[in-house]
Amino acid sequence: MNITIRQLNVFEAVARHLSFTRAAGELHLTQPAVSMQMKQLEESVGLPLFEQIGKKVYLTEAGREMYHYSRAIAQQLREVEDVFAELQGIQRGRLSISVVSTANYFATRLLAAFCTQHPAITFNLDVTNRENLLNQLENNERDLVIMGTPPETMDLASESFMENPLVVIASPGHPLVLRKGIALANLVKERFVIREPGSGTRIAMERFFAEHQVILSTSMEMTSNESIKQAVAAGLGLGIVSIHTLELELAAGHLALLDVESLPILRHWYIVHQRGKRLSPIALAFKDFVLREAKTIWPRGTVNSIQQ
Repeated sequence: MNITIRQLNVFEAVARHLSFTRAAGELHLTQPAVSMQMKQLEESVGLPLFEQIGKKVYLTEAGREMYHYSRAIAQQLREVEDVFAELQGIQRGRLSISVVSTANYFATRLLAAFCTQHPAITFNLDVTNRENLLNQLENNERDLVIMGTPPETMDLASESFMENPLVVIASPGHPLVLRKGIALANLVKERFVIREPGSGTRIAMERFFAEHQVILSTSMEMTSNESIKQAVAAGLGLGIVSIHTLELELAAGHLALLDVESLPILRHWYIVHQRGKRLSPIALAFKDFVLREAKTIWPRGTVNSIQQ
């Protein structure tokens, strides 16, 4: 078989997403380019790797075998990169980072500040949801990830580096904006726009209100913080989001924070990797940088800043 590394990389993305379109988006390729790579790979293997039933893509038996080996080869290639990065030291190297979508608001600033100190490095940043990020951790696909509270069921090494307060937001014209010390019981009368099940924000919100025996009324679910903010600004309900997502909207007066008793819901951000993973010098340097500098680069988000 005459298989290229590029074909394996494209195949791994298609097999992981079970979608040519999503794989093309992740790899910054056109869908025809992805399809051509997969056609050439199937011709080289001599067996179909995918089958399409309706609009859904499935792996064939040969495809499942290829997926197993493509992941193993990709891991070995990453280990080779790590070895040579160690030989080069932290002046050069490649950093592979994933962050949950909420963390993207400050993660890009952290990376920009780090790259200022290490201008010769290259990095890959994947902004994804919690479910995909946990899959990446389980498969050891990234150097480091930034997320909310890691699950206790996975064998992970994690360190907290910054507070992540969840706050209640409203449109500026909402009657509750002018009130102080709003009782949690008063929120029962309001409708909420919330994140999808499984998101870190949704999990923390449900746990908090269950502990306070408060049942919220939800008008709709959204898969992104941007959608929630737009819906709240339009007057479709209240929202609960991380303070880190609100810098521009609060400054422009498009959204307002509500002064609710027992809030904010205080969470933390963590930098995480598989326990026992051998981090490259550049990954270790970035981890140390985040733990040391995150609060300086992004001061907004502490309890004190909200109260001020």
